[in-house]
Amino acid sequence: GADHTPLLARRMGARRWGSAMALACAMAFAFFALSCAQILGKGVVDVGAVRRGASVRQRPFSGSGPTIRRTLVLAEKKGRKQKEESKYGDTINLPITDFQQRANSPKREPEIQKMWEDNGIYKKLATENPGPTFTLHDGPPYANGKLHIGHALNKILKDVINRYNILCKKKVNFVPGWDCHGLPIELKVLQSMKSKERQGLTPIQIRKKARDFAVETVNEQREAFKRYGIWADWDHPYLTLQPEYEAAQIEVFAEMLKNGHIYRGRKPVHWSPSSRTALAEAELEYPEGHTSRSIYVKFDMKKVSEGMKKFAENGNQLAVAIWTTTPWTMPANLAVAVNGDLEYSIVTHQEKLPNTNLVVATGLIESMASKLGLDSEKGEKLDIIGEVKGTDLEGCTYEHPLNKRENPVVIGGDYITTEAGTGLVHTAPGHGQEDYQTGLKYGLELLSPVDDAGRFTEEAGERFKGKNVLGEGNEEVILALSETGALLKEEAYNHKYPYDWRTKKPTIFRATSQWFASVQGFRDDALDAIETVNWVPAVGKNRIRSFCESRGDWCISRQRAWGVPIPVFYDTVSGEPLMNDETISHVRDLVREKGTDAWWEMSEEELLPEKYKQEAIDGKWRKGTDTMDVWFDSGTSWNGVANTREELEYPADIYFEGSDQHRGWFQSSLLTSVASKGNAPYKNVVTHGFVLDEKGLKMSKSIGNVVDPVEVIEGGSNKKTKPAFGADVLRLWASSVDFTADVSIGDSIIKQVADSYRKLRNTLRYIIGNLHDFKDEDAVEYDKLPKIDQHILFRLSETMKEVDAGYQSYNFASAMQALTRFCVTDLSNFYLDISKDRLYIPKPDHFRRRSCQTTMKILLDTLSKALAPVLPHLAEDLHLNLPYPSPYGSIFEGEWKVPSYETEPSVENMMSTVKMLRNDVNKVLESARQEKVLGASSEAEVLIYCDNSDVRSSLARLETSENDVDELKYLLLVSDVKFTTDKSAVDELEIKSVGETETGCAIGVKKSSGQRCERCWLHFPHEEFNQDERFADACPRCVEALDALGAAATPLSAAPQASAATA
Repeated sequence: GADHTPLLARRMGARRWGSAMALACAMAFAFFALSCAQILGKGVVDVGAVRRGASVRQRPFSGSGPTIRRTLVLAEKKGRKQKEESKYGDTINLPITDFQQRANSPKREPEIQKMWEDNGIYKKLATENPGPTFTLHDGPPYANGKLHIGHALNKILKDVINRYNILCKKKVNFVPGWDCHGLPIELKVLQSMKSKERQGLTPIQIRKKARDFAVETVNEQREAFKRYGIWADWDHPYLTLQPEYEAAQIEVFAEMLKNGHIYRGRKPVHWSPSSRTALAEAELEYPEGHTSRSIYVKFDMKKVSEGMKKFAENGNQLAVAIWTTTPWTMPANLAVAVNGDLEYSIVTHQEKLPNTNLVVATGLIESMASKLGLDSEKGEKLDIIGEVKGTDLEGCTYEHPLNKRENPVVIGGDYITTEAGTGLVHTAPGHGQEDYQTGLKYGLELLSPVDDAGRFTEEAGERFKGKNVLGEGNEEVILALSETGALLKEEAYNHKYPYDWRTKKPTIFRATSQWFASVQGFRDDALDAIETVNWVPAVGKNRIRSFCESRGDWCISRQRAWGVPIPVFYDTVSGEPLMNDETISHVRDLVREKGTDAWWEMSEEELLPEKYKQEAIDGKWRKGTDTMDVWFDSGTSWNGVANTREELEYPADIYFEGSDQHRGWFQSSLLTSVASKGNAPYKNVVTHGFVLDEKGLKMSKSIGNVVDPVEVIEGGSNKKTKPAFGADVLRLWASSVDFTADVSIGDSIIKQVADSYRKLRNTLRYIIGNLHDFKDEDAVEYDKLPKIDQHILFRLSETMKEVDAGYQSYNFASAMQALTRFCVTDLSNFYLDISKDRLYIPKPDHFRRRSCQTTMKILLDTLSKALAPVLPHLAEDLHLNLPYPSPYGSIFEGEWKVPSYETEPSVENMMSTVKMLRNDVNKVLESARQEKVLGASSEAEVLIYCDNSDVRSSLARLETSENDVDELKYLLLVSDVKFTTDKSAVDELEIKSVGETETGCAIGVKKSSGQRCERCWLHFPHEEFNQDERFADACPRCVEALDALGAAATPLSAAPQASAATA
């Protein structure tokens, strides 16, 4: 097949300058091999390279980069006119490379990843790089399912950061982590079992099944992460179920207890009836579209304060009006709270409030009237009897309509406003945080007549006992209030309501005995620590600051089996807890040795230190059954990982997660670190948004808009509709979007990214292909390089400054935009386009060619490293196919450098003018082609009239050149360029510029009157030909090249016939 063509061609005698017959035989066989290759899909042979006897196994250069092959058509195809091939075609310096045009990612990327692993590249760099340690601490994903596109975005961006720092010669040890405890995993396990299997499960049995599930999931996710090209210490990850990690977590708990930040108390917490456990704020979500049944209720006053007596003397019943969106909390009502600074009015209405004087906030009178069915447009309104201050209401009491309990009117806080409701707040200390605080102030009972399942207990009343508070219990309370005449209004109310993030079901506020971290005790320290951190984007600081400022005490206990136990023992008689340095240290040591299963497997006698053993034997102590909040698990990873592993540093250099972690992992890590160590666990915090579909919608299986990262990389079952793009394309997408906000992905977006990837790949392939014969000793000193080379290296330096700034500031999109813009605009559209003549035509070691190759080597070395953090497989593939020796086995063993090439300002001004002139000339050339005046631009002579002295003087330096490079005809890809001081000379030409041009010049073109060189296809004066009878149809510079190559003259009739090539 194609791979053997060069060998067989050589065996048949097809050397660079072999006999015409041998060449014809070789070409015939090459055509046969080419046909086979097309049929077998093995790629197309660069026949020109075969004719030179070169070892080439790749498809000829084509695509979005500069077109550089000369196609040999050895048989006329039906319906096509056969074109003539230059007889000098095999003397052209065409590119040669083993670097594939097609990435073939499903096959090639795993090969490169295996090379990295087999050679221990990552481990070597992590330990041997001479720079300082760099620690990006991994936020642990939950080990409860397949990875999704959000995981891919997160881990890829982390890998970009790590690989950049590796190239900067830092010691980068990335320890991947997994969150393995908690209800989600426990539920997954229970849901996979039949009902009979679940019955009678002991905690230790549940824990074993949960552990097995978590470990299995970790292994699956690890392999998927590896396929993304993520470098990490995969052999030594951290799992929150590891004994050493659990012991480190208990250490943090002990330190917080020692500092006075851990306590046990009974207070209202978020409770999930569906999970039967307390929840932290970070375990809640607030879905759109929740509707509650809100009610307006009046409570008749029993006693009135001095300031209210006059409103109870007209024979009407004085009452207070309250509003609530949780009718089920009414049995637990113990007070009505008012704002002491608000104005309140006493209103009545003959029809709507018969025999009643109702207290309502003055600012809500109209709203209250509307709720009672009064139409303001008809002039209907409530009658105002008088006004009082909120403080005048304190001291009044009212009778609860359901249980006849006499409750007080109290002064609440600023949470009482006139934004909605009545301005008087129904207060149930057992079911609300503000209610609880107000209850503490007035010594109110902590009544919470609801059990773990969310059902009313006997304390709520016989009528409500056993009913679900979020269902039939709610309905029954409303009905009971209506029967007593206390219900003024019921209506649906749409608002945000907390749901359990795992079960997706509503939660309640419920007073229970729990363990808390007293945030109030170290809040100021946490706020101070926030100021020491660099937040990206900057708004992140405001987000986490607001969360910490408003956060109440953190409920850290959970009523589940799968987790780290709170190491407490209770007196079997009094219920008093036993937990001190000695007991916790003993448990910690057991956990480090045996894991937390020991808590469930061992007796109190074994779990307690020596001094308490006898008491345990006598039955004095029982161990607790609560486990720690999973946010406490992951929130202490700074101690279990960064602070304990020698290869890492604490505080970590960076935490990088989704923006939702300001109220989750970032916050829990901050609080535990500040409470135990006094400082933030991180120096930088960077956040990314969520991944949405192309329409900006949240991904959902029911909608069918989910993008599977595996499918993007490996392709779907139908490769035509779901092709395999490879990990690098997915990485390029992740690095090209503004990840600080929500980002979109879909089929069309991925295809656009793949197109960008192909442009980059083809541009780099063109460069590496032109370096096949370049050696270090061929390099030209910078000062001796042509101005065009100095210009492009200066542009490279400027681009790399942008790229480096982008990587350092985590603005990868900016870095990739700068690289793509440079590769497309500066290279493909300009420098590489005008360099073809320099590369193909001169003798191999000519200054024109070597100077260009010198520049290209710098471009290749610099750009491959610049792309390496984002496109590691592409960069490594380039490195493995370098045609010159490298001191490194991997591109990542090299060093990140930002070149600092400088040019004179006048040179940059000149090149800027040249680029504008190219645009002007190309427009006129296109007109000439459309008018059939000429074909290729090499046939053209350009005439320029310029009355702008600055432009004219800038271009004057390029009319001729000693190096045959910095010359306008080569920069414009035409045969000749002339300037005229007579504008009419341009006007007389048939093809000329119309209207304003970028340079302000008038430009005309005509077909060259000179003779075409049959080798380079440029046109020269006739008198420059026939100077060497061997090459009568070649220009002088081509004669020089042919002479150097030792070429023998070949009559035109003997040249093989083939299609003309366009480069």
